[in-house]
Amino acid sequence: MKVVSLEDVLGTEHEVDGGNWISRRLIMKKDNMGYSVNDTIIKAGTETHIWYQNHLESVYCIEGEGEVVTLSDNKVWPIKTNQLYALDKNDEHLLRAKTDMRMVCVFNPALSGLEVHDENGVYPVDDSK
Repeated sequence: MKVVSLEDVLGTEHEVDGGNWISRRLIMKKDNMGYSVNDTIIKAGTETHIWYQNHLESVYCIEGEGEVVTLSDNKVWPIKTNQLYALDKNDEHLLRAKTDMRMVCVFNPALSGLEVHDENGVYPVDDSK
Protein backbone atom coordinates (compact mmCIF):
# COMPACT_ATOMS: atom_id res chain seq x y z
CA MET A 1 0.00 0.00 0.00
CA LYS A 2 1.21 3.48 -0.81
CA VAL A 3 -0.34 6.78 0.21
CA VAL A 4 0.99 10.03 -1.26
CA SER A 5 -0.18 13.52 -0.40
CA LEU A 6 0.37 16.47 -2.70
CA GLU A 7 2.19 18.10 0.22
CA ASP A 8 4.75 15.25 0.08
CA VAL A 9 5.76 16.37 -3.43
CA LEU A 10 5.55 20.17 -3.23
CA GLY A 11 8.98 21.78 -3.09
CA THR A 12 10.82 18.55 -4.02
CA GLU A 13 12.55 17.50 -7.26
CA HIS A 14 9.24 15.84 -8.23
CA GLU A 15 7.52 19.20 -8.56
CA VAL A 16 8.69 20.05 -12.09
CA ASP A 17 8.21 23.52 -13.59
CA GLY A 18 7.99 23.34 -17.38
CA GLY A 19 7.30 27.06 -17.88
CA ASN A 20 3.70 26.78 -19.09
CA TRP A 21 2.94 24.09 -16.52
CA ILE A 22 3.91 22.77 -13.11
CA SER A 23 3.69 19.00 -12.71
CA ARG A 24 3.66 17.30 -9.34
CA ARG A 25 4.62 13.65 -9.86
CA LEU A 26 2.70 11.45 -7.40
CA ILE A 27 3.21 7.92 -8.75
CA MET A 28 6.34 7.23 -10.78
CA LYS A 29 8.15 4.40 -12.51
CA LYS A 30 9.96 3.43 -9.30
CA ASP A 31 6.57 2.65 -7.73
CA ASN A 32 6.19 -0.33 -10.13
CA MET A 33 2.55 0.33 -11.00
CA GLY A 34 3.06 0.27 -14.79
CA TYR A 35 1.82 3.87 -15.11
CA SER A 36 2.49 7.24 -13.52
CA VAL A 37 0.13 9.87 -12.09
CA ASN A 38 0.76 13.62 -12.09
CA ASP A 39 -1.19 16.53 -10.63
CA THR A 40 -0.47 19.29 -13.13
CA ILE A 41 -1.31 22.99 -13.29
CA ILE A 42 -1.49 24.45 -16.81
CA LYS A 43 -1.03 28.21 -16.62
CA ALA A 44 -3.75 30.50 -17.98
CA GLY A 45 -3.08 32.05 -21.36
CA THR A 46 -0.45 29.51 -22.40
CA GLU A 47 -0.17 27.27 -25.43
CA THR A 48 2.03 24.19 -25.18
CA HIS A 49 3.07 21.98 -28.09
CA ILE A 50 3.12 18.34 -26.94
CA TRP A 51 3.79 15.12 -28.80
CA TYR A 52 4.12 12.07 -26.57
CA GLN A 53 5.64 9.78 -29.18
CA ASN A 54 6.68 7.33 -26.46
CA HIS A 55 3.72 7.50 -24.06
CA LEU A 56 -0.05 7.26 -23.99
CA GLU A 57 -1.76 9.79 -21.73
CA SER A 58 -5.18 10.25 -20.18
CA VAL A 59 -5.93 13.67 -18.70
CA TYR A 60 -8.79 14.46 -16.32
CA CYS A 61 -9.52 18.16 -15.86
CA ILE A 62 -10.55 18.87 -12.28
CA GLU A 63 -10.43 22.70 -12.56
CA GLY A 64 -10.40 25.26 -15.33
CA GLU A 65 -11.08 25.60 -19.02
CA GLY A 66 -9.08 25.31 -22.21
CA GLU A 67 -8.78 23.29 -25.38
CA VAL A 68 -6.72 20.67 -27.15
CA VAL A 69 -5.97 20.96 -30.86
CA THR A 70 -4.98 17.68 -32.54
CA LEU A 71 -2.49 18.66 -35.21
CA SER A 72 -3.17 15.73 -37.55
CA ASP A 73 -6.62 17.15 -38.34
CA ASN A 74 -6.60 20.61 -36.66
CA LYS A 75 -9.67 19.59 -34.67
CA VAL A 76 -10.34 21.71 -31.59
CA TRP A 77 -11.49 19.81 -28.50
CA PRO A 78 -12.89 22.13 -25.77
CA ILE A 79 -11.88 20.97 -22.28
CA LYS A 80 -13.57 21.99 -19.04
CA THR A 81 -13.89 20.82 -15.45
CA ASN A 82 -14.94 17.16 -15.05
CA GLN A 83 -13.88 16.11 -18.55
CA LEU A 84 -11.24 13.57 -19.53
CA TYR A 85 -9.35 13.38 -22.78
CA ALA A 86 -7.15 10.48 -23.87
CA LEU A 87 -4.28 10.80 -26.31
CA ASP A 88 -4.65 7.22 -27.50
CA LYS A 89 -2.71 7.56 -30.76
CA ASN A 90 0.37 9.43 -29.49
CA ASP A 91 -1.44 12.51 -30.81
CA GLU A 92 0.68 15.56 -31.55
CA HIS A 93 -1.31 18.43 -30.09
CA LEU A 94 -1.48 21.93 -28.71
CA LEU A 95 -2.81 22.44 -25.20
CA ARG A 96 -4.27 25.89 -24.65
CA ALA A 97 -5.38 27.12 -21.23
CA LYS A 98 -8.03 29.83 -21.09
CA THR A 99 -7.86 29.79 -17.28
CA ASP A 100 -5.51 28.00 -14.94
CA MET A 101 -6.30 24.32 -15.42
CA ARG A 102 -5.65 21.61 -12.86
CA MET A 103 -5.24 18.23 -14.50
CA VAL A 104 -4.68 14.67 -13.30
CA CYS A 105 -2.44 13.04 -15.92
CA VAL A 106 -1.85 9.29 -16.21
CA PHE A 107 1.04 8.08 -18.41
CA ASN A 108 1.84 4.65 -19.81
CA PRO A 109 4.65 3.71 -19.72
CA ALA A 110 5.36 5.33 -16.40
CA LEU A 111 7.48 8.46 -16.11
CA SER A 112 10.58 8.43 -13.92
CA GLY A 113 9.44 11.75 -12.47
CA LEU A 114 12.01 14.28 -13.66
CA GLU A 115 11.10 14.54 -17.37
CA VAL A 116 10.56 17.78 -19.21
CA HIS A 117 9.43 18.17 -22.83
CA ASP A 118 12.16 18.29 -25.45
CA GLU A 119 12.09 20.74 -28.38
CA ASN A 120 9.40 18.60 -30.09
CA GLY A 121 7.15 18.34 -27.02
CA VAL A 122 8.28 14.75 -26.36
CA TYR A 123 9.17 12.99 -23.12
CA PRO A 124 12.07 10.56 -23.60
CA VAL A 125 11.66 6.87 -22.81
CA ASP A 126 13.30 5.83 -19.55
CA ASP A 127 14.63 2.33 -20.22
CA SER A 128 16.19 1.92 -16.77
CA LYS A 129 14.69 -0.66 -14.46
